[in-house]
Amino acid sequence: MAQKKGSRVSEDAEVLPEVPLQAVLLADSFAQKFRPITLERPKVLLPLVNVPMIDYTLAWLESVGVEEVFIFCCAHSKLVVDYLDSSQWARQPSFLVQKIESHDSTSAGDALRRIYDLNVIRGDFILISGDTVSNMCLTQALKEHKERRKKDMLAVMTMVIKQSKPSSLTHQTRLGNDELLMAIDPETKRLLYYEDKADHSKGLISLDKILLAENPAVYLHNDMQDCYIDICSPEVLSLFTDNFDYQHLRRHFVKSLLVDDVMGYKIFTHETHSSYAARIDNFRSYDTVSKDILHRWTYPFVPDVQFSGNCPIIKLDRRGMYRAPDVTQSRSAQVGPFTLVGKGTTIGDNTTITNSVIREGCTIGCNVSIEGSYIWNNVTIQDDCKLSHAIVCDGVVIKTGSVLEPGVILSFKVVVGQQFAVPAYSKVSLLPQPLKQDSDEELEYADSGSGFVESPAITSASDAANGEFNLKSSTNSERWGTSEVGVSGAGYIWSVCEGGLEEEWRQSVAPIPADKLAEFSLNVHAELDLTNQDGSILPASGELMPDSGSVVSDYDVDEVFKGDYAYFEKEVEATFLRAVHEVPGVDQNNVILEVNSLRLSYNLQFSDCASAIFYSVMKLALESPYSTNGELFTNVEKVVADWKDLLKHYLHSVDEEFEVIQKFEEMCLESTKEFSALFAKILHELYDKELVTEDAILQWASEKENADESDRVFVRQCETFIKWLKEAEEEE
Repeated sequence: MAQKKGSRVSEDAEVLPEVPLQAVLLADSFAQKFRPITLERPKVLLPLVNVPMIDYTLAWLESVGVEEVFIFCCAHSKLVVDYLDSSQWARQPSFLVQKIESHDSTSAGDALRRIYDLNVIRGDFILISGDTVSNMCLTQALKEHKERRKKDMLAVMTMVIKQSKPSSLTHQTRLGNDELLMAIDPETKRLLYYEDKADHSKGLISLDKILLAENPAVYLHNDMQDCYIDICSPEVLSLFTDNFDYQHLRRHFVKSLLVDDVMGYKIFTHETHSSYAARIDNFRSYDTVSKDILHRWTYPFVPDVQFSGNCPIIKLDRRGMYRAPDVTQSRSAQVGPFTLVGKGTTIGDNTTITNSVIREGCTIGCNVSIEGSYIWNNVTIQDDCKLSHAIVCDGVVIKTGSVLEPGVILSFKVVVGQQFAVPAYSKVSLLPQPLKQDSDEELEYADSGSGFVESPAITSASDAANGEFNLKSSTNSERWGTSEVGVSGAGYIWSVCEGGLEEEWRQSVAPIPADKLAEFSLNVHAELDLTNQDGSILPASGELMPDSGSVVSDYDVDEVFKGDYAYFEKEVEATFLRAVHEVPGVDQNNVILEVNSLRLSYNLQFSDCASAIFYSVMKLALESPYSTNGELFTNVEKVVADWKDLLKHYLHSVDEEFEVIQKFEEMCLESTKEFSALFAKILHELYDKELVTEDAILQWASEKENADESDRVFVRQCETFIKWLKEAEEEE
């Protein structure tokens, strides 16, 4: 339904008839964080665990009932089109994939204007980027959108959002993006405010008084993630055509509609809770989503399920290890859990691989260590190399004794010379660094024929680490100089991106360095001192009333804390399981460092850490094989003995010990009822291992004295033990 600028759709306007569900997929090829990789391959075709990103997006669209997809591609469009033509998507009778090529579009606005001119969209459609991974069912969101459209034709878009707790230290989500600020009407779910680049240094945000005056209640969130899945009415396309200032979906279109009181168009939100949805637009989100796939949060879009005709055959072994049928692995090599090894790969003697993805046709030598890395197709890693949290593209050769420090990106066919250490966060490509780089803005295309300029040559690894560069000429004879990546190496080390080194580690596949977290923690109280003029503290996500100067009383702090703690507990458990499965052993100090970082991020106490670690340890005992209560108790004895030092680190006082007992009681009543019959016996074991003292146990029993009988189940089970403790205390 076309619409002229400045016109409005009347409430009794004709409703569009039901048509097959369509989708517009924007193949944004040139996000800045994916250079230098995307100079040679579009981002949508970068392999994600075992197939290109775009296959995950298309498979999901097919699963939610989309019958026709229009894929808009600009830079490197031939690669995208050739891939799609040779894939299963070209041969699906009930799922039509159509390619739209454009070589002069520079933004999402240009793309949507071109689609409008083609007149191919016949009704409501899904707008999505080609780097989005989801398994959500879209039925409810579509139903809500259509029902709103029947009542109000000005409701032109429904945005899918998901809760994602940001770090209070770095103000970024687990996907590496800056935290997003949203204001939402709690009744209608209408989006009222959207800010994705808030200035945290000022410690405040500004809301229009009219927004508060016109809405009975407003929820202000900083804990929501934009999934970049939008259900749009046809008017969205015409709005981009009518207003050429709309170049980008969020920065221009969404923000403009929210403040435009002339047209009256409205944007609504749909929050998905249990489903998965995330967009990959930097290296940290690439790493996070890949790990989520390996941990099966994206089921059925996981490596061992043939959700696409392009999926290679992968088997899921025990402990979460994925392996192709024809992998050649030495008996002395050790491959840890949540690792994928593709077909035709060879792994040499005494090599260790943990939490990594090794794709097809790779040759890995002896005594190699690979941790948290992504090794693409046909890579050769010779003996005695060490790789830590790196991305290695197709055809790369890493020669004997080389080291990739955390955050390194090696683009296609780079050769790293012998004994060469590639500095942390370096990006290495056979192509020289372009003179003109694309911005990070959403769907910003670049011409693949644009000019290039040599990157500064690095004369030594120490110069690279110190940031000392010397220019060299761009002649072909010097292009493969040994000075950049070692003797007989090939490649340019690119200079730091526009965002500086800070952006490199914030959005890298490598964990944020401990010294950076410590630096943030020193300033966290100042950054979180968000107060109103009357001194009341503004919560992370709460309800604001126009008639009051502070947070409304309906805001349930306890519920918010429970939600935060649930996320914290899940992340602690994931950290603990990585440590459990790490081979040949684990330094528990590393676990402590990661848990402490999470504690600071969620602004929790040591007692919360103690409870979360205890929960993880007990879950491990429960997941080990057993058939009787006696065998289950044996499992508990073993894991408690193995991890008592880690538990002890967080049990500084009686208060923490008391919290652990309460946590155990809660587990026996709710999540792990299998321990119920063993409560007294396990509590005695914790006492024998000096993890809980008699003071904590007696305090717990004392607080239960006046409780209801239903709350005294485990106290009664422990009566003999408690009596013995009291008698021993009296004797002393």
